[in-house]
Amino acid sequence: MESCLLLTAASLLLLCFARTSLGDVFFSTLPQTLVVTASPTQGQVLKAGEDSITIAWGLNQSFPEGTDSSYNQVKLTLCYAPISQADRGWRKTEDNLSKDKTCQFTIAQKTYNRITQNFTWIIEKDIPTATYFVRAYAYDSLGNEVAYGQTTDGKKRSNLLKVEAINGRNLSIEIASVCFSAFSLLSAVGFFVVEKRGRRLVKN
Repeated sequence: MESCLLLTAASLLLLCFARTSLGDVFFSTLPQTLVVTASPTQGQVLKAGEDSITIAWGLNQSFPEGTDSSYNQVKLTLCYAPISQADRGWRKTEDNLSKDKTCQFTIAQKTYNRITQNFTWIIEKDIPTATYFVRAYAYDSLGNEVAYGQTTDGKKRSNLLKVEAINGRNLSIEIASVCFSAFSLLSAVGFFVVEKRGRRLVKN
């Protein structure tokens, strides 16, 4: 009986430990150990599907050696700035990263390296019009977020960039539209001239 109780207690303890180990990660618990920069200047407007961003990231060298010993992967993400989150619940920031909607667009995922790395990303065509910043997450070998870095300050007010989405029209469509309009106008004029001549012939 006693051995059964001990076994049950041990099982519960292991279960609790497993839940803690596999629990949610909260952004507020992550150290900001990565330095991240991006090429756009403050407030620069970039066009989706056309313009590109060059991002550089690496460990902040002010931290002691071994700080990044658990870093395995780095994921670069494009994140909504507060001004583009207002009244948009589907972009809401949550401390629990499993529920957070701030960084919805993955730019790239790379193997971690202490040396500063660079990546140039052509803004994808489906990126909506909004104001953004870039954030990098460091992951351990289990796929858990363990650190981060971002191009903006803590209040997300500086070093922001703007993306202008594709409006659904391109040069070919514009040209076709102009040609069709011109053809329609010429057809209307031609029809008017023919009709007028027909009336004159009837009178004669």
